[in-house]
Amino acid sequence: MINRVVLLKFSDKTTEEQYQEVITRFKALESQLPGIAEIHAGRNVSKRNQEYQLILNVRFSDQNALETYEASAEHGAVAAYIKEVGRLDSIGVDFVI
Repeated sequence: MINRVVLLKFSDKTTEEQYQEVITRFKALESQLPGIAEIHAGRNVSKRNQEYQLILNVRFSDQNALETYEASAEHGAVAAYIKEVGRLDSIGVDFVI
């Protein structure tokens, strides 16, 4: 299995409603794409570092599932929405579990 974690940093103009819509759209990918074993998303609740407001976490069955996800129109639409509502930066990492 492969786990991907993405930290997202947004503009100070991004609203709470937009954060929630990002979370909703991201979580919907679990039922839209094959090979996703688990998907989680939420607001950063750490008191130590609030620079990145949202965390996205998705677990794939294998490398092929990850590659299918990356190339999918569904993932592209979520990524476009994230950019539209004020993404300034992101950090993403993948690791085998």
